[in-house]
Amino acid sequence: MTAAADSHAAAEPSGRLAHVDALRGFALFGILIVNIGVFSSPFYGAGITDPAYSRPLDVVVRWVIAWLFETKFYLLFSFLFGYSFTLQMAAAERSQAAFAPRFLRRLAGLALLGAAHAVLFYQGDILLTYSLLGLGLLCCRRMAPKRALRAALWLIVLASVAWAILGALSFLDPVPAGYQALYKAEALASIEAYRGTIATTIAQHIQELTASVWFTVLFVQGPFVFAMFLAGYALGRREALANPWRQPRVLGLLCALGLLPGLAGSALYATSSLPFAGGAWELPGLAADLLTAPLLSMSYAAAFLLALRTRALGFVGVWLAPAGRMALTNYLMQSVVCAFLFTGWGLRLFASVSPLAATGIAVAIFAAQLPLSAWWLRRHAYGPVEWFLRALTIGTLPPWRRARAQ
Repeated sequence: MTAAADSHAAAEPSGRLAHVDALRGFALFGILIVNIGVFSSPFYGAGITDPAYSRPLDVVVRWVIAWLFETKFYLLFSFLFGYSFTLQMAAAERSQAAFAPRFLRRLAGLALLGAAHAVLFYQGDILLTYSLLGLGLLCCRRMAPKRALRAALWLIVLASVAWAILGALSFLDPVPAGYQALYKAEALASIEAYRGTIATTIAQHIQELTASVWFTVLFVQGPFVFAMFLAGYALGRREALANPWRQPRVLGLLCALGLLPGLAGSALYATSSLPFAGGAWELPGLAADLLTAPLLSMSYAAAFLLALRTRALGFVGVWLAPAGRMALTNYLMQSVVCAFLFTGWGLRLFASVSPLAATGIAVAIFAAQLPLSAWWLRRHAYGPVEWFLRALTIGTLPPWRRARAQ
């Protein structure tokens, strides 16, 4: 193992694993690349041509993001949520505190933050879903790791099959001829709302939440989020990420096994979502992606950990770990910045930025978060939102400033 990997494998004095924080930061970047598409365009993920940005370059950028980013990184983030759940269980056991009340308070905090986040800044919020599905994870806290992995696998397969059946039925019941015209009318209304005031922005969030977003989050993402919760819990019980480089061949095998089917399923999904593919292919493409996306997420995680083991890329973990350590703060901060850029909260650039430019903005936002996170954590024990959530979890105020080295 290289010195770079050794530095990441070591736990910090707080008991955190720097490479796990770096992996969380990596997932946070992928989530932002996807989310900014929702912030910047009413046609994102709709399978309908954006009349303002329909050049070949625009189509290629959307396809690449759908292929490599969509549905992959929220799964990785969900896996890490399940893994962290076992770390919280261990911390409660060490402090001889009752775990269930602590975790329920934590879920209540996530629900509060998620509801405010969804209504005020980003209707695609995942935190409220985490808080609801976290109740199920709490009920599984005594489940054997093997059983949890089997349950995760069955959940992924059954949910994917259900969407495949719906996709097959969609060929029998094609999309109505007037669907595109109706969607374009709704898109124009959303442009007017998001370019309006803070009040019209919030009203549009509420309308989209009640019309379609909650269905997508709970019934499309939900089963797969919970499956990754269980997978993370199973590997956390086995302490698989305590030192993942003990068996580098296992990481290589995981990367190899998941890469080709994952890329193939995602390519089908990305192509089926293009306007020329026709609406009937969207659900079959989605089903193929939902089945194979966990494999690609697994490959991403394994490849990332292997990269940290090299001298050439070991520094990436050093950059990403602080951002991952305060991932919740950064996730919400990303939404606040994007809301300022694209909606009535600020510059009102909604529907006026190309897919490539939006991706560039996402990269710039995340690049700014890296040094800002490192600066903050040199002075503070937790990120601001993490501090609030920890205070709620343990029922007392944790230290705000980082203790100075003696």
